[in-house]
Amino acid sequence: MAKKQQVKKINFQPQGARYEDVKNKLEVPKARLYSFYKDTAVPNLQKRFEYKSVMQVPHLEKICLNIGIGDAVQDPKLLQSAVNELELIAGQRPIVKKAKKAISNFKLREGMPIATSVTLRRDKMYEFLDRFINIVAPRIRDFRGFSDKSFDGRGNYSIGIKEQIVFPEIDVDKVSRISGIDITFVMSSPSDEEGHALLEQFGFPFKKRNN
Repeated sequence: MAKKQQVKKINFQPQGARYEDVKNKLEVPKARLYSFYKDTAVPNLQKRFEYKSVMQVPHLEKICLNIGIGDAVQDPKLLQSAVNELELIAGQRPIVKKAKKAISNFKLREGMPIATSVTLRRDKMYEFLDRFINIVAPRIRDFRGFSDKSFDGRGNYSIGIKEQIVFPEIDVDKVSRISGIDITFVMSSPSDEEGHALLEQFGFPFKKRNN
């Protein structure tokens, strides 16, 4: 009868530089705005709203980008172009959304692909916000700031961008169709006022209010 082979347990213990190399590979470097949020925004918001704990301070949970292509019913290539463009903008492969209901007037059948979307979290979320505030927004034609009336009552904020070509990742010469992008900033803030204050901390370009 063969003897059972004993398996020696190996414990992963921190040992010198080898452990540090592994640790550095596992740790994800934080985006610039994330560091700003922790070091500056959190103390400012805690003081303004008199939070008893830093855990009460609202934070950005995710950013959702969506492009709807109604003409994809007649030309599926338009949707594929939108998917490729959204991937360039977000730095992450988006998903394709299908119609939930059939609409005969638009020749739309249930299950037909008509939109593409992507959800950004953690570092990619903060990096996108940084680029959007400092690079994309100033490129918008006749830009005067974003309205602060687009909060949903729970602290989340949505805006629409009319042309995807304001994003520098898009090569205008390769664009076959001008498409709009819907962007939603989802926050843990319980109210619109706190959500507005959080975005203000990041330098979000709201329209100046007339006193």
